[in-house]
Amino acid sequence: MTTVKEDLSVAALKRAIENRDGPALAAFYRDDAEIRIIDHEHPPKAPRVLAGKAAISAYYDDVCGRAMTHHVDEGVSDGQHLAFTETCAYPDGTQVVCAAMIELEGGRIKRQTSVQAWDS
Repeated sequence: MTTVKEDLSVAALKRAIENRDGPALAAFYRDDAEIRIIDHEHPPKAPRVLAGKAAISAYYDDVCGRAMTHHVDEGVSDGQHLAFTETCAYPDGTQVVCAAMIELEGGRIKRQTSVQAWDS
């Protein structure tokens, strides 16, 4: 099977997120990309950092493999940056909200900062 790389857009990102397509999500990142995740376990002074495409691919394999729904609520892009909000729900009713700001380079994601909050 041949995989076709889709150009990064809000619509393409939304499609990959909502379909829980880890390989498609990973394909949007540069090999030297970095994701910083800030949440209840990783405060701003010590965010979780995923460096490189292998770490990012493993992260998306984990997240997309979970029994949960994902919905991109809003998204905007100016060609150099992309931002979106996402809501997720686990089968037990636990909800997660994520806001992400992305820096693009060469049409791919170079840096991303995501801030996540869960129901307690």
